[in-house]
Amino acid sequence: MEIRHVVNEGFFIFGKNGDELAKLTYRKEGEKLYFESTVVLPELRGQGIAGKLFDAGVEYARENGYKIVPVCSYIVKKFESGKYDDLDDLKA
Repeated sequence: MEIRHVVNEGFFIFGKNGDELAKLTYRKEGEKLYFESTVVLPELRGQGIAGKLFDAGVEYARENGYKIVPVCSYIVKKFESGKYDDLDDLKA
């Protein structure tokens, strides 16, 4: 599965027919990315797809010097691990 980044919108995985299978959406404000929503189709859950979208978002933020504001409950949970403190807008 290929992750496609649509700048200022999010990270998406599309099926062969162009249908949206999964997404992590964000809103950009200045140097902050507000990770707002993570959605994976029910039949694809449990395969680590949300984690792959999250990893793509983290990589993009680090490469471009952005901080992340976790809004989505999934992203909030990921940030609780402490692994992403360098990106956490609240800890910067």
